[in-house]
Amino acid sequence: MIKRVEIGIWYMLFASLLFAGMGVFAKLLSQYLPSLEVVFFRNLFGVILISATLFAKPMRHKGGRPWLLLFRGLMGFLALLCFFYDIAHIPLGEAMTYSKTSPIFTALFAFLFLKEALGKRGWFALFIGFVGIVFITDPFHTPFDKYDILGILSGVGAALAYTSVKELKKYYDTRAIVLSFMVVGSVGPLILMGISRFVKVEELDFMLAEFVMPEGEMWVYIFFMGLLATLAQVYMTKAYGVSKAGVVGTISYSNILFSIALGIVFLNDPFPETIKILGIILIVISGILVARR
Repeated sequence: MIKRVEIGIWYMLFASLLFAGMGVFAKLLSQYLPSLEVVFFRNLFGVILISATLFAKPMRHKGGRPWLLLFRGLMGFLALLCFFYDIAHIPLGEAMTYSKTSPIFTALFAFLFLKEALGKRGWFALFIGFVGIVFITDPFHTPFDKYDILGILSGVGAALAYTSVKELKKYYDTRAIVLSFMVVGSVGPLILMGISRFVKVEELDFMLAEFVMPEGEMWVYIFFMGLLATLAQVYMTKAYGVSKAGVVGTISYSNILFSIALGIVFLNDPFPETIKILGIILIVISGILVARR
């Protein structure tokens, strides 16, 4: 048992490092392409890979909840839009921290929509998490801005997507659930990029942008972004398969540390201010309490 836990921890550490690496390539790519297009290539890579597995092992499920499946795809797409826009405009570690608030919102939505009990420790964890979110926005030195709003929305969108997965797993093959997200995340950007030719709203630049044909090194960034993201998903799945979810969920917060380190080394990101560090610590504590529960 101990060996399985250790293997799960190593799998999740590796997955977290790969996710941070994906963020590096996404940010490098965002220097040339709009974040909406980066989301498109990120999901297209996944659609191709998962679709290829269907030839070896067709999906088997009873189905019956298409609208919930579409909802999961749309919420995941929204979360990714906000997340990748933040990656392009704020330090990588900060963007990753916002995305890791999803367990906090997932616990809240599970209480509201699935009637799951929280208990005193659960409510305490949520309180700590929301205080951490406030500190991440640094209200004492900077105004609450667009990047803060989108960062929080990335956590909320992911949480709504995750909450729906619990119900969807009763009806669909896991690959169908993942594909619902990646197909929407591939078709959605194409529709939005088409609309962007006729609609110009500066405040919606995170979801409206015209297509830019990649060239040269951009294709290298696209390839490694998709590869690292896919491998990260594989090893994260392996981690949850061999170890307890509470242990693995706790280790997943190493993603934030890796993102801060890689951002400083490869992207010239500044080291987070003291209040943001405090916010990160509170969010991690909150997430660990929720995960272990």
